[in-house]
Amino acid sequence: MQHLDLQVISQALQWSLSGQRVWLCTVLATYGSAPRAPGSLLAVNQSGQWLGSLSGGCVEEDFLERVGQGEFPEPVAIVRYGDGSDRRSSIRLPCGGVLEVLVENLAADCDVQAHLRELQGALRGQRRLLREVRLPQGQRQLFDDRDQGPRVERQGNQVRLRVGAAQRLLLAGYSSVAHFCAEFGKSLGFEVILCEPREEVLEGVLLEGIEVRRELPSEFIVNGGCHADTAVVALTHDPKIDDLAMLEAVRTEAFYIGVMGSMATSEKRRERLHRIGGLSDEQMSRIHAPIGLNLGSKTPAEIALAVLADILRLRNGIARDAL
Repeated sequence: MQHLDLQVISQALQWSLSGQRVWLCTVLATYGSAPRAPGSLLAVNQSGQWLGSLSGGCVEEDFLERVGQGEFPEPVAIVRYGDGSDRRSSIRLPCGGVLEVLVENLAADCDVQAHLRELQGALRGQRRLLREVRLPQGQRQLFDDRDQGPRVERQGNQVRLRVGAAQRLLLAGYSSVAHFCAEFGKSLGFEVILCEPREEVLEGVLLEGIEVRRELPSEFIVNGGCHADTAVVALTHDPKIDDLAMLEAVRTEAFYIGVMGSMATSEKRRERLHRIGGLSDEQMSRIHAPIGLNLGSKTPAEIALAVLADILRLRNGIARDAL
């Protein structure tokens, strides 16, 4: 599944290769109600063609009109939409929110095209990047990103943007908890993949918008199913599925790995993974077991909520003791 950011960057690259100037817009921050999250992208070329989204349409229309009038000639600018404080954006958002947008004016040259190719590779899952843009000159640098945290960070005249593949939620096996995790994950914008080889378990199961693969999750993982923006969760209580998924997941760059079970069950699993699987202490430390935040969850939906909350906590770079 090609998510929108990848489509935007790929199109921007094609426009640049054809000799067209491109304005690349990134949502930096939102206040109040806003339809698009920080890090969302929009690209516009000098012919007025565009792809991507910053809002429900009103911001896009305003921006396209201003580009057509020759505004935003500078290498980089920050525009604030929604509260009337920026002379270049007098519109009010119907939802009552406010958003700040980084606007980069990109010439059709080799440096820009090389930069866009790097972003394209990151969005395809080849690596995770930290993109740094300096104001007001617009210098751009790329660094390997080995941490989790907000997609957008600002420090003085420096903006840092995390660039990676679409956030993926890999469900190792089907269960009632996995069903709710799939639904919650889809609502939160994850690319959700369920691996379940047991045909009888999937009988009558309906999950719209979820990719269902009838294979062992461990096989999917071995064949490249995980990247650094993947959360792997095993929720079946079946060691043949859960344990094998954990054995393979810890050998990937997945940012979250968790398996369901009580304290006693989790301790027995750790002993099996260490004794039979040969996992090191460092590999074992990557597995969240028992999985999820301690919310006192009892029902499948409550357990799924605790799991997704813990994944979001880690994705946003928040320590458990900071909650």
